[in-house]
Order: sequence, then C-alpha cells, then structure tokens
Amino acid sequence: MTYNWDLMLRLLREAQKSGNESFVPRQYADEHAIAMEEAGQPLPNLDSLKAEAQNYESLLFEGGFVVTRPQEQGGNGENFVLSERGTRLLHMLEGGGGGTAYRQRLDEKGGAALTPEVFDGLASG
Repeated sequence: MTYNWDLMLRLLREAQKSGNESFVPRQYADEHAIAMEEAGQPLPNLDSLKAEAQNYESLLFEGGFVVTRPQEQGGNGENFVLSERGTRLLHMLEGGGGGTAYRQRLDEKGGAALTPEVFDGLASG
C-alpha cells in the first residue's frame, strides 16, 4: 500500500490555514481533482478520492499529525493545526531536502509509514 502523497500534502496545507472554518476533506479532494485535471493529469474517480481524503483525515488525527485547533486560534471543534509531527511530514512532502527521496522512503514502509513509531524513525533519519 502506498499513499497519495499529493492529496496528503493538500490536506496538511489546508489544516495550516486560519481557523474559524471546518476541515472538509471531501471538498479538498474535489479541489485536488480539479487541479490535477487542469495540470493535464487524468481525472481520478472522485468518489474514491473523497473517501481516501476522509480516511486520511482520521489517519492524520489518530497518528498525531494534526490536533484540534485551540479556540483562541479559531478552533471550532471541527478544524485542526499541525503538530510537530505533521509539520515534519509537510516539509518532507513539499520537497525540503529532496522530497522525492522522502516520498520513496515513506513508500518503502507501505501502510506503516504513517504510524507514529515508523514515521518518527524515518523523519529523524
């Protein structure tokens, strides 16, 4: 199993945005698909992409990559901020220090890549 790192990157960037708005992964999947199509890439199955985005939201939260946004930062109980772990993942996916190599290292770990223990080992290496 490999992750859709571009979609994951999109979700992490959306979590960084200012508060007061709910985090809506299915909408971000739609926007991601439109951007892909505009870039000349084939349009993915939207239902699958939306489900994947919804699953990634849970994965990011449960893995400690995002945490509930505090009220004083615009938190409404339905939005997030990046944790330190999430910030490291964001930088890895954006390409800081050879993003392709980071994505390949993550892919080599398969579905376990985003478990806290495995990711923290990769991120510190």
